[in-house]
Amino acid sequence: MKAHDGMYIGGEWRPAVGQDTIAVVNPADEKVIGHVPAGTAEDVDAAVRAARAAFPGWAATPPAERAARITALRDVLAARKEEIAETVTAELGSPLPLSQAVHAGVPVLVAGSYAELAASYSFEEKLGNSTVLLEPVGVVGAITPWNYPLHQIVAKVAPALAAGCTVVLKPAEDTPLTAQLFAEATEEAGLPAGVFNLVTGVGAVAGQALAEHEDVDLVSFTGSTAVGRQIGATAGAAVKRVALELGGKSANVILPGADLAKAVNVGVANVMSNSGQTCSAWTRMLVDAERYEEAVSLAATAVAKYVPGERVGPVVNAKQQARVRGYIEKGIEEGARLVAGGPEAPKDQGYYVSPTVFADVTPGMTIAQEEIFGPVLSILRYEDVDDALRIANDTVYGLAGAVWGADDAEAVAFARRMDTGQVDINGGRFNPLAPFGGYKQSGVGRELGPHGLSEYLQTKSLQF
Repeated sequence: MKAHDGMYIGGEWRPAVGQDTIAVVNPADEKVIGHVPAGTAEDVDAAVRAARAAFPGWAATPPAERAARITALRDVLAARKEEIAETVTAELGSPLPLSQAVHAGVPVLVAGSYAELAASYSFEEKLGNSTVLLEPVGVVGAITPWNYPLHQIVAKVAPALAAGCTVVLKPAEDTPLTAQLFAEATEEAGLPAGVFNLVTGVGAVAGQALAEHEDVDLVSFTGSTAVGRQIGATAGAAVKRVALELGGKSANVILPGADLAKAVNVGVANVMSNSGQTCSAWTRMLVDAERYEEAVSLAATAVAKYVPGERVGPVVNAKQQARVRGYIEKGIEEGARLVAGGPEAPKDQGYYVSPTVFADVTPGMTIAQEEIFGPVLSILRYEDVDDALRIANDTVYGLAGAVWGADDAEAVAFARRMDTGQVDINGGRFNPLAPFGGYKQSGVGRELGPHGLSEYLQTKSLQF
């Protein structure tokens, strides 16, 4: 894999201030595939100063011209789709078909949606005797995770650019090569110098420096709830804007009249996708008591198709592998019934975890309450619809979910009572314009579509 040995700041690749580097490891075979610089506070400061210098010009650029640059960026990402997919597979371990369809494909779709929004969005409106202006918030510090390395970058950078903001990106240290490819793409797309900047490094150093920097106007972070709390506190102390997309423990509620086989098979696929490393994964499957054992049997059959190294890849690193296996051991210890998988590593090499299904899970168990972030499904029993709702809402999270019913009206009626930010109804399809974000400890703010764009705008009113 190609790796730059500098930072992308002010439209050029510059040497890092320090000499420390980060090894990038392929989680499928545990081999080092490259090294990137470990950025310092000084690197972050240089990037923020470049973004601040570029901000007035980019903010004044007409929306149609900003849209044209985002369109060019989308086209570059589409042209380099195979290279992106291979890079994601190398540093994340995702099976190549998933990398091609999701990790490389979805960002092109999202970038295109923001190109259209930038051209069509109304950045001012009349309200009585007032003109209300929606203006870019300023310099954005974007801190992204490793589980969807390019999608999470595009979901932050594209709306920021559409709004007229400039950006400093600090990507996850496990997947920096994809971020470097994105930096190359912004250059190829003709973004003005300083509008987009990249600093690689660890969160405790580069990420913290970015969140704390006095010239960063908004911090957009995706990651764990624990780190999100720290960033929220830092931003609050500085009275700066913050957008947080955090953890989840989403419920997949199968109502009594639903197509059980379809709901279970789609639910298992949802949890196993990306090795379970999806914050919105439906990791709790709720089934009525009468059909519970049938659902368990269907899930066991479905998960057998997810062979490690073929349809399901490794988790991202050794620490994550140990964490997920620890949760599986905890589930057994607390009395859940192991239906498939288990804590044993399925392969001698690579950070693989056995695709695992638990039955007889009760709402108070650790595996029903905490985000595992691995290929682990918990199946819970409910007695009636009110009991299902109580269980579905009984976590500190509220990011996503699914409801399956005899018809859409029944499922929608249930979904309206769920404390969560996004619900798929009877297998609803992904919509790049729909707002994504959480209730409760799953975050603050929204990503994607016009609601995602609004996060990067501030409001001014003029009275006449």
